[in-house]
Amino acid sequence: MIRATTLRSGALLRLLRTPPSSFRCIATSGSSAPRWRPSSALDEWVDRPIRPMSLRQLFFFGRTLTENRLISSANFVRNELPTRIAHRLREMQKLPYAVVTNPHLSYVYELYYKSFESFRKIPVVKTIEENDSLCKVIGANLKEHLTVIPRLVMGVLECQDLMPADDMDAFVNGMLRARISRRVIAQQHLALTDTYNSPGHSPYPSSENDFVGEVLLRCNAEEIIRGCGKFAQQVCREATPGVAVPEINVRGHLEATFPYVLSHLEYIVGELLRNSVQAVMDRYKTSVQPPPPIEVLVCESPQHVVIRISDQGGGISRELLPYVWSFSKGPRSQERLASLGQVPSLAATMQEIQTMPAPGKSRDSSLSSLSTRDPKLRLGMGLPMSKVYAEYWAGGLELHSLEGYGVDAFLQISKLGNQNEQLTLRASIDAV
Repeated sequence: MIRATTLRSGALLRLLRTPPSSFRCIATSGSSAPRWRPSSALDEWVDRPIRPMSLRQLFFFGRTLTENRLISSANFVRNELPTRIAHRLREMQKLPYAVVTNPHLSYVYELYYKSFESFRKIPVVKTIEENDSLCKVIGANLKEHLTVIPRLVMGVLECQDLMPADDMDAFVNGMLRARISRRVIAQQHLALTDTYNSPGHSPYPSSENDFVGEVLLRCNAEEIIRGCGKFAQQVCREATPGVAVPEINVRGHLEATFPYVLSHLEYIVGELLRNSVQAVMDRYKTSVQPPPPIEVLVCESPQHVVIRISDQGGGISRELLPYVWSFSKGPRSQERLASLGQVPSLAATMQEIQTMPAPGKSRDSSLSSLSTRDPKLRLGMGLPMSKVYAEYWAGGLELHSLEGYGVDAFLQISKLGNQNEQLTLRASIDAV
């Protein structure tokens, strides 16, 4: 056995930066290979291609919901989830040894491996009863993985000196995009199953029902902005009583609608508005004059909807501006680690950012749960997470900051819903 104390510092650093899959373990009698070591089962699933989806595919498939379609959805989920998890496991195996063995990242890896094993062993679904059993496995996995995001980000912050920052950010972005994709697939199937099992279900689409699974067919930009704005104002008002809260004005193409996963859109818009409200209140907290309003403009074109959020909160300092999209870089790493340690669980929709609920108060995944999070709990991941969600359905998020004045945030949304999910940073976006 090689002792670390006998290695020169350079050799030790090279050892720590070696991917786990490069090590050859000598198995003794009765021992089993470490789970990070490549296995034949994992190799088989990594060789399978991932099948990208679009919002249009999701809602057209689910609008006419028959037993055969639900069974078909179940078998798609049964095959696609372990395939996508296997690709993430392989990516984690390529990390330097000291990174993948970090306690937080090792915890994430073990959860993924456990899920991979549970899903790959599920046989072909042939009946509604077998689908119900599959749904129980899906539900249990979704619940168990609520802690993944904070643990992932804490691990990345602790390992920021062991990998180039750009490589670390690319790794986190890929992990989060893949995580969102799996939860979209899983939650869409659970929602379709609930619809099928609901009393009086008809296989034919209803014009009165705007939801198909998790997809809202006609998201109205104005309604989302006003709803998220009201919650953002409530959060900041409760945190700093006595300080004037800025108004939120919405103008432009207020009738603009588009298909979207509602929880994704609520998170992005809610986080942007929350940042603007907090910035304006901090800047004008001692002013005797009312704070300037936050101006939101909705612009609709044949293929896109763009939402611009403008505030006069003083802008982003030059010290922080280069790091607003990074999970691993920036001057506030220790503060972020301390804040993340106070977050017990975090859903992929990011609606569960909150401290432990008060006794007798239940935890939920609605937007209202944001009100239980102390605004002083700065996680440093709202903007990069919002960008991941915006780009996931081939949209985009940009910031233009004028230090000393304010920030303009531009959220672009694909209006037609015909763009494939963006699973990696370099994924090609093809129309369906």
